[in-house]
Amino acid sequence: MWKYIVRRLLQMIPILLGISIVIFLVINMVPGNFIEAKANPKMTREQIEHLKDLLGINDPIHIKYWKWIKGAVVGDFGDSFIYLKPVSQVINTFVWNSFILAFSAFILELLIAIPIGIISATKQYSKTDMFFTVFALIGISVPSFFIGLILKKIFAIDLKILPLANMTTPGSNYTGLRYIWDVVLHLIMPCIVLAFSGVGSLMRYTRTAVLEVIKQDYIRTARSKGLSERTVIYKHALRNALIPIVTIIGLSLPGLFSGAIITESIFAIPGIGKIALDAVNKRDYPLMMGFSMFVAVLTLLGNLLSDILYAFVDPRVKLK
Repeated sequence: MWKYIVRRLLQMIPILLGISIVIFLVINMVPGNFIEAKANPKMTREQIEHLKDLLGINDPIHIKYWKWIKGAVVGDFGDSFIYLKPVSQVINTFVWNSFILAFSAFILELLIAIPIGIISATKQYSKTDMFFTVFALIGISVPSFFIGLILKKIFAIDLKILPLANMTTPGSNYTGLRYIWDVVLHLIMPCIVLAFSGVGSLMRYTRTAVLEVIKQDYIRTARSKGLSERTVIYKHALRNALIPIVTIIGLSLPGLFSGAIITESIFAIPGIGKIALDAVNKRDYPLMMGFSMFVAVLTLLGNLLSDILYAFVDPRVKLK
């Protein structure tokens, strides 16, 4: 297995190089730049061009890419125009807020979607199945910003039982358990919004996978031996049904770190998704490039994780 992992990691190098070239070209084709977007109206054209020269904005694109790739190889992705800090430091500052939010929502999503998917599959075409199917379709169809605004109206404005926005109470100096509880209260609504949008899809995947498995001959054999339905479903059927679900879980890795732009914007959470959106709007090229490559690396690692988990779940799969 270790040879397989090392080989896959080495294969990622040319892939990342190609991705970096494409992303760099696309970002530099976007009209406008940071200096012109933020320039003081009283500044002369000569002053603006001088600032652009200092930041390397006027350099030919191949020169800009060469400077960027030389730094990226050693972990230096340049300095953010907005924050005046190294890009890696900016990402590290905000990414963990996004991770806490996304990971909490992902766990909630798994706890809800997989049991519901199993129940729907074992009660196919029943009223229970139809109810959960409608629930899943609503979760898939309704925009996350709409759910977020409804929750804020009910629980934060009308009932006043949950905080309206942010990740902690502004101006608070909580420590220890009080700080943790404050964060939990602020994350309840964002987690529900994120989980609600993903539960529908995962529930449908689980239902389909379990339906395919319970029709197999070995499931009928297990039932004919007198095993309880619970044992048949959870011990024999579920493990094989998890194979396609494991793939989805592995591919969810980039989402845990790349942020939820809409949800973070609605609830004013200082996460990496909101920061990336600000970078696009303000033409912060180094931060845009660093964030894009960060997501690209996570996507490739997510694919690798899916293959490894696949081998653990299905003994027939051998990693060579």
